[in-house]
Amino acid sequence: MILNVSKIKTEALLLFCRDLIDAYAQSDDNIFNIDDEIKVYVNDTIIQLQKAINQIVQPQQYYIDNSRNTRIRSILKSYEYINRSISAHLSPGQRFNPAMLCFSLLTTWFAEFRYENQSKIFIYFTIYPYGNIYDKLLLNLTNDEYKALNISMIRIAEDVILKLHKSNLK
Repeated sequence: MILNVSKIKTEALLLFCRDLIDAYAQSDDNIFNIDDEIKVYVNDTIIQLQKAINQIVQPQQYYIDNSRNTRIRSILKSYEYINRSISAHLSPGQRFNPAMLCFSLLTTWFAEFRYENQSKIFIYFTIYPYGNIYDKLLLNLTNDEYKALNISMIRIAEDVILKLHKSNLK
């Protein structure tokens, strides 16, 4: 069976981002003094992103039920690779911004590395205006601590995606 490694890694990344979005929904972003306009923008953007991801990836149970399938097993291995790589960057109890990490992972994968830029399935993610998010979460912020946290999420995402890019599925 021939596997499209790029599509497998892309699907694993989208699954991971869906989990990050769930973590964002449960997080307490009120620990930082952030403008309500930015909060609303991020929340709306996350909801749109979640809808797009859910259009492409299967429900979690599908991956569990089909974990013996070679393609699904490869997706799950890539997912675990992403999870381990990100966990290596975060200390227990360390603050992180799941929304910014999600945006940064997708930006690096789709916009910088240009993965799947010819695929109709992933077109939403390849033409997404990631620059608008960076403007809102970096340039338009007055809270320096929150801005620094977002910059650290970008660094983590870039490192993880670079490693994912170089990894193989063995």
